[in-house]
Amino acid sequence: MIRDICKDEVLLSRRAEPAGPEDRQTAADLLETLEHHKDGCVGMAANMIGVNKRIIAFDNEGSYLVMFNPEIVKRSGPYETEEGCLSLTGLRPARRWKSIKVRWQNEKFQERVKTFTGWTAQIIQHELDHCEGVLI
Repeated sequence: MIRDICKDEVLLSRRAEPAGPEDRQTAADLLETLEHHKDGCVGMAANMIGVNKRIIAFDNEGSYLVMFNPEIVKRSGPYETEEGCLSLTGLRPARRWKSIKVRWQNEKFQERVKTFTGWTAQIIQHELDHCEGVLI
């Protein structure tokens, strides 16, 4: 189901709670909402649709990937940039890393680990800021 985009900064600034198998429908809604906004959005976190769970979905070089409980376990190559967001107005400064190693669970709650670089890494970091309650 396509959900409304949450713009409530109180909700957006709360740290997300761990996701479990009961949150698969939230992940499906998040993915459907992201696809609906594909012309102006490359990634979303669950709190952007009003659900305070640690779930992100993003464009992974042409196909969508959903992560449950993602965390960065290694990072390198810091840089400064500006980013926009469907939930927040305007561009905001952000410190990002060129390369990140991420540990997460897939939809079957099997652990995965992968290194992401460049634009994809930046998208993931933006969404993980949402999970941490960081308003970029």
